[in-house]
Amino acid sequence: VQLQASGGGLVQPGGSLRLSCATSGALSKESTVAWFRLAPGKEREAVSSYSFWDGSTVYGDSVKGRFTISRDRAHNTVNLQMSSLNPEDTALYYCAANSRRVILSNRLNPGAYNYWGQGTQVTVSS
Repeated sequence: VQLQASGGGLVQPGGSLRLSCATSGALSKESTVAWFRLAPGKEREAVSSYSFWDGSTVYGDSVKGRFTISRDRAHNTVNLQMSSLNPEDTALYYCAANSRRVILSNRLNPGAYNYWGQGTQVTVSS
């Protein structure tokens, strides 16, 4: 399984950005894909996850209501639409996957994912 995150960049506070995680390889209909982020001096933080099995989504508390995760089957991507961005959202964003279902309570646990892609940098600054 290969994952490639893209779409990062510099955006002003209050702005929006859309990240994409291109997936290839053996991701089955039971797979789960998630986004995590890592900011300097902070611990890795779970952002959101998407279940291929039932389309259910989970969000970290800090992004609820501002970020939306979705799947584009035609392009084999899992996208993260980010809005109302603030400087605290500045981080390197990674996507991760598990080729099997991850129980709901474990979806924001990085240990639940065995495939990781390279990150894309998001900087929120005026």
